[in-house]
Amino acid sequence: MIDIHMHTVYSDGDKTVEEVLKMCEEKKLEYISITDHDTCRQYEDEALKNNKIFTGKIIKGTELHARFQDKNIEILGYGIDTDVINEWVQKYYSDDKLRQQQVICYNRMLDIFDKHGIIYDETKFKKPEKPTDYVEQPMYWEILKNDKNKEILGEFAESFTLFFRKGLANPKSSYFMNHIEFRPPYKEVVDIIHEAGGKAFLAHPFEYKFDDTMKFIDDLRKEAELDGIECFHPSAVDDDKKDILVDYARKNNLYISGGSDYHGSPKPDLQIGVGRGNLNISKEIIEEWV
Repeated sequence: MIDIHMHTVYSDGDKTVEEVLKMCEEKKLEYISITDHDTCRQYEDEALKNNKIFTGKIIKGTELHARFQDKNIEILGYGIDTDVINEWVQKYYSDDKLRQQQVICYNRMLDIFDKHGIIYDETKFKKPEKPTDYVEQPMYWEILKNDKNKEILGEFAESFTLFFRKGLANPKSSYFMNHIEFRPPYKEVVDIIHEAGGKAFLAHPFEYKFDDTMKFIDDLRKEAELDGIECFHPSAVDDDKKDILVDYARKNNLYISGGSDYHGSPKPDLQIGVGRGNLNISKEIIEEWV
C-alpha cells in the first residue's frame, strides 16, 4: 500500500514530519510522498534528512497551486529537485507575501459574510499563527456554530470542501473570493516541475467540482502537457470516478498517482493510506514511473 499525497505543519497540516513518518511506518506503507503546499521545506526537516523512522521508499514531492483560465487548481510534482522548487516559490509564496494574502483573504471573508447576512463575532475568529495557515477554514468553522448561519449557507454548510470549491473558488458563485490572483499560471507551474527534474500530475480532478471534469483536463493539456493524473483520491472513490480517471490516463498515455490527502485534524475524516477507509492504493500503479 502507498500514500503519495500528504501534508504536515510545513503547509496546512497539523502533524510534524516525524509524526507522519511514524504513522506511515505503523501502517507499513511501501511508498510515500509528503506533498506540502507550495514548498519543499519539509524535506529539510531533520526527520526526513536523516530518516531513521520510515523503512519504505520516499518520493520527494510537492503540491503547487496554479491558475488556469479563471480556475484555481493544484499540481503535484514528484521526483523533484527540492532546491529548485524552494527557490521558485519565493516568487509567489515568501512569508511576507503569504502574510499579505492572509490579511486580504480575511477581509474578503468578512465582506462575503456581510453580503450574505452571516452572523459572526469577529473576536472569535482564530488568527493565523504561521504564514502558511489559511484563514478561511477556521472562520468557516466558527460561523457554523450558529444555526441561523447554517440555514443561510444551505448546501455549503455540509463541508468546508464544498464551501471552498463551489463557493470561494467558483467565479460564478456569490461567495467567490478570487484566490486565483495570488496563483502562478498553470503552464509556469508545470514548467518549473519539469525544470526541477520531476513529473507533473493534476491533483484530484473531481475535487474541483467542475461541470465537465474530463473536458477540463483536455483543455489543460492543450496549454501544457501533464505527465499524469491523481486517479486514486478520496474525491474519486464513489460513482466510478476512479475508473473514469484511470481509463482516461491509460488512453492518453498518462501516468497514475494516488494518495489520501492527509492533513490531520483540519481534515479529520481522512486517514493516511486509506482516506475515508476505502482507498488502499497498490504500489503497482506508480512503479512504472517512480
